[in-house]
Amino acid sequence: MEPQGERAGESDGVRITAQMLKAWSGEFALESILLLKLCGLGLMDLGCLGECLGLEWLDLSSNTLTHLGPLASLRQLAVLNVSSNRLTGLEPLASCESLQSLNVAGNLLAGVGHLQCLAGLQRLEHLRLQDPLARLSNPLCNNPSYRAAVGELLPGLKVIDGERVSGQGSEFYQLCRDLDKSLHRGSGPISALPPGEVKPWVEPSYWKPPKEQDSSILEDACRQFQDTVQECQELSRKADATLAQAKEALRPPSGDTTSFVF
Repeated sequence: MEPQGERAGESDGVRITAQMLKAWSGEFALESILLLKLCGLGLMDLGCLGECLGLEWLDLSSNTLTHLGPLASLRQLAVLNVSSNRLTGLEPLASCESLQSLNVAGNLLAGVGHLQCLAGLQRLEHLRLQDPLARLSNPLCNNPSYRAAVGELLPGLKVIDGERVSGQGSEFYQLCRDLDKSLHRGSGPISALPPGEVKPWVEPSYWKPPKEQDSSILEDACRQFQDTVQECQELSRKADATLAQAKEALRPPSGDTTSFVF
């Protein structure tokens, strides 16, 4: 049976307690907890979560949280998922100086100004405000230009809503768009054919090589593509090494893995 949090009343929701955290993590000291997955538990009060000073990875998605006060003391926190809650502000996160990835999709953030508190987080690179696949968003995302505003407010971001906004990836994407334009694909309807004749899928000129003056764009795109593939391979290698280290660190001495989040 999974450990449950304490309830202060019928309408107060679940409150995190030290007993709950120790049961979920398998640790005897809150300061020793590195990873926690506490999603979908009806949490409304983070209780003593702020005492987990060594916490690096935290999933609080799909709860009923309206504030993140206790998280202000988590200086080691690098990854935080608070999607699908009831947050209207993120001010406590201003103290989470190690934060690198933040998912706040599916909350009640009404404007880009609510992200001002994140401006001092030098390591923050990934921010998700909406997730179309999960049908999660924030009111601020109703503004068509919100991504540009977020990028201006937080220039250190590399990824917004899963889309790369800086670095090699975005440059390669732009090159692909330029290349597609140079090929004039889909530029105009296909002429009507007499009845009974098969209509071609594309214009005969579709497969022709680009004009000579556009060859530099193709060369740049190919070079950027190769660089991007190499970068992805290197990131994959580093990710595999990090996962292996995490699994080793999470392996309990007794061999019983049921008390851990993974």
